[in-house]
Amino acid sequence: MDAARYWIALVMVVTLPPALGLWVVIHPLVGFWRRVGPVGTYVCVLSLFGAGIFGLVRVREPLLAVEFGTRWPLVAAGGVVIGFASWLRMRVHRHLRPGTLAGLPELAPERHPQALITDGPFARVRHPRYAQFMVALLGWALFCNYLALYAVLALWIPGVWLIAVLEERELRDRFGAEYDAYASRVPRFVPRWGRSLQSSETPRRA
Repeated sequence: MDAARYWIALVMVVTLPPALGLWVVIHPLVGFWRRVGPVGTYVCVLSLFGAGIFGLVRVREPLLAVEFGTRWPLVAAGGVVIGFASWLRMRVHRHLRPGTLAGLPELAPERHPQALITDGPFARVRHPRYAQFMVALLGWALFCNYLALYAVLALWIPGVWLIAVLEERELRDRFGAEYDAYASRVPRFVPRWGRSLQSSETPRRA
């Protein structure tokens, strides 16, 4: 169990901070990346991502120096949270095409047009992918019980908020009043369970 906790924590600690940096770089400069094109963008961002991972791997020992041991109540709680996050992920991904997951509608909207997604989990919150990711990250932090992974979780909380704000700016540019109307009735991260929102069975606009 200790080895499993270590390797999971290592993978997450060296990949998640660079991933956050890439999202923050892409969204504010989406006009520039559209001129570069998807292939050039992927080459640039994956090179930066690899460099970030390489740098963090080199300092992995001090990064993972503080760990709090295997705590079975936390392992159990983390497993429950991870299971819930996996269920959420399956629900979210039913409504997303591979190209959407790769960011093609943002990077090349003319070649990869897509309607605004407002059904399924997107009828409850505007950013279910980010909400699901944060739930999963909490679960893995509890499971691994490393200080560095708790720090990554703390880093991603404001990071996800910033990414969402930047992404919404791009969505407003693409969809205009349609997105404004959607945002006015659907919360960003936390669903309003007491309100009757658009049904998850409502068909997506073509």
